[in-house]
Amino acid sequence: MNTIVLASNNKHKIKEFREILKDYQILSLADIQFFEDIVEDGDTFFDNALIKAKTIHDYLIQKHYNYAVIADDSGLCVTSLKGEPGVHSARYAGNHDDKANRNRLITNLKEYDDKSAYFVCQLIYYPIEGEYISCQGKTSGKIIEEERGSDAFGYDCIFLSDDLGKTFGEASEIEKNSVSHRSRAIYELLHLLQQKNDEL
Repeated sequence: MNTIVLASNNKHKIKEFREILKDYQILSLADIQFFEDIVEDGDTFFDNALIKAKTIHDYLIQKHYNYAVIADDSGLCVTSLKGEPGVHSARYAGNHDDKANRNRLITNLKEYDDKSAYFVCQLIYYPIEGEYISCQGKTSGKIIEEERGSDAFGYDCIFLSDDLGKTFGEASEIEKNSVSHRSRAIYELLHLLQQKNDEL
C-alpha cells in the first residue's frame, strides 16, 4: 500500500481523506514528527497549498522518507464581496474565532441582495520525485443570516447548500461529504492518480 502524508493534523480532514483514498495509507504531520508552524502567506488557495506541500516534501526528503504529500487550502468565497473571505476565511475577523468570522460575514453582506457563495478546496499532490499534481473542488450555495445546525465547522451553519437544500451544519457527515468541495477535490485527485497509474 502506497503511503501519503497529509499536510494536516485536523482529525476531521484526515478521516475524510482516509475514507476516500482507501487504497493508500494516510499519515498526519504528527505521524512523521513534524510540529513546526507553516506560514501560509500566499495570495491564492493554490499558493498556500503549494507552500504546505513543498514544505513537507522537503522535510520528507531530509528525513529520507519515500512518501508522497497531499496538501490542501480551502475557504469560502462570496460573490457580492468579490471573493471574500477567500484565503482569509479562517481569520476573517482577525483571529480563529468561527463565531466572529460568521458575524463579520453576515454584517458585510447585509447591503447586498446576492448572497451566493461557494466553498473551494485546492489540492496539491506532491510525489517524492517528479511533478506535482494540482486539482480543485467547489460546492455552491448561499449565505443565510440564521445559524442552522452544528456550528462546529467554520461557516457551515450559515452556508445553505444548493445540492442538499439545507446548511452544511444541518447535514449529516455522509451528506456533507457527498457534495463537499474537499470530497470533490479528493475524487478528482483519485481519478488523476488512477490515470497516472494506468499510464505506467
